[in-house]
This record gives sequence, C-alpha cells and structure tokens, in this order.
Amino acid sequence: MCELLGMSANVPTDICFSFTGLVQRGGGTGPHKDGWGITFYEGKGCRTFKDPQPSFNSPIAKLVQEYPIKSCSVVAHIRQANRGKVALENTHPFTRELWGRNWTYAHNGQLKGHRSLDTGPFRPIGETDSEQAFCWLLHKLTQRYPRTPGNMQAVFRYITELAAQLREKGVFNMLLSDGRYVMAFCSTNLYWITRRAPFGVAKLLDQDVEIDFQEETTLNDVVTVIATQPLTGNETWHKIAPGESELFCLGERVV
Repeated sequence: MCELLGMSANVPTDICFSFTGLVQRGGGTGPHKDGWGITFYEGKGCRTFKDPQPSFNSPIAKLVQEYPIKSCSVVAHIRQANRGKVALENTHPFTRELWGRNWTYAHNGQLKGHRSLDTGPFRPIGETDSEQAFCWLLHKLTQRYPRTPGNMQAVFRYITELAAQLREKGVFNMLLSDGRYVMAFCSTNLYWITRRAPFGVAKLLDQDVEIDFQEETTLNDVVTVIATQPLTGNETWHKIAPGESELFCLGERVV
C-alpha cells in the first residue's frame, strides 16, 4: 500500500527532515515506487510537486529536500499502485477547489465498488479509486453545505462520518487539508507526533540522519507530523485508532 505524510504547524515550517525519511521508502527502504507527490500551502495558494517516478532517486524529490519551503500545512504521499496505471494523473495528492479554498487529499488503501460512488459535478481525471472517493467526498459536502459553512469543525466531523462509509468498502487511510486544518482518518495505520518546547534530537529510521530541533525552532513553535508509520525511532508516536480521525489546526490537536 501507499504511505502518507502530513504536517500542521503554527508558524511556517519546512518538512525537509520528515520528507527525507519518507522518500527513502519510495523504492529505497520500501516498495512504494510508483510515484510521489507533496503539496505545500502558502496563504490561500498551494504549490504541488509530483513525479510518477520512485521518490528515493527522483530529481524532483531531491529538489524538494534541498529547497526548504516553509508552510503551516503539508500533505504528501508515496504510491504503490493497485488501481490505475503509473502516471502523473494517478499520482497523489489530488487538489480541488471548494468554497473558495484549495482542498488537498491523499489516500492509502484500496476500495471495492468505488465506481458506484456518485461524484456529481466533481469528475476524476485519473483512474484511481482514491480520486473517485475524493470527488465523492466533495460532492457529499456540497450537498450537505450548499453555501460556505461557518463551523469548519462540524464539517470535519461530517467528513469523518463519510470516511467511515468509505472504510466499509476496504482500507481507507486519508489525509485531507483545506490549508488551515489538516485531518487524518485511520483505517489501519496512521500515527502522529506533536513537537513543542523543550525540543530535542530526532533520528530517522530510514536514513542515518538526525536533527536537533532546538537549533531549528523557537520556544513558541508547535509542529505536528502525521505518518503511516513512525519516521523516527527515538520519539513517542501516537497511533490513531482504526475508524477514528484526528484534526489539527496550526499544529494543535483539535479536541
């Protein structure tokens, strides 16, 4: 299956350290060699880098690793194809406009009967069950909220209900962001960690790299990272229970 990586922070932060661990799993230390992508939010805009090539030796991935783009919300994905050919149009994350914002989505898993999902005006560009499910989610949201909703936390609670319906069709681990909130829904495996002062040293599992976050942060920084599997071996990661979601805003867990 694929692997997911997300970040929510209260100040623009680069994700180079965590991304370095993820890309090694894209054909290096892991089998996810069928493409990768990452979306960074900047204000109301977002920039996405995608490549259908394995991430561990992708020149574009190397560019992202060496170009410390700072963002408060990030969604990334490395792909192990099961539905849809290896191609750019099938590479996550997927982004669509809704209520005047860019919504970005990435999925890990496989769904049965996805062709029966009514996507309304949101038509998939590629061939994946993942994008079909994303378009269905957006269609359901527009049906429930024909105008821009005022209570976004209620919206994400409804999205959790929709994600639970998709989980009935198979494995549905998901990251979803509107640029301010980052939501994680777990079907099988999804972990998160929040780093805040006092910051310490973190060591990657997939590469001999460590970082002292105290040298890279201020006392007020709060950064949450979400991943399919823990990326570091010397920190405590929290597992999301299957069938449940976690919502983060500016680095903080929304309870």
